[in-house]
Amino acid sequence: MTKLPERLLQLRLEQDFSQKSLVREMGLALNTYVRYERGEREPTASVLVQMADFYDVTLDYLVGRSDERK
Repeated sequence: MTKLPERLLQLRLEQDFSQKSLVREMGLALNTYVRYERGEREPTASVLVQMADFYDVTLDYLVGRSDERK
């Protein structure tokens, strides 16, 4: 999942969220999310689904298996 951190950062910046505001919206711990964006930790499947739904993209796009967002 090498593209996941890049995609998370890109999507967050596109929607003009700070990390703090994003984790409040998603109900995640700030420290955990920061580690996702840095590639230091991988989210569980349920968190990946939550993120894909939040950003309205496919799981394949989120994890870098596709460049098609929908």
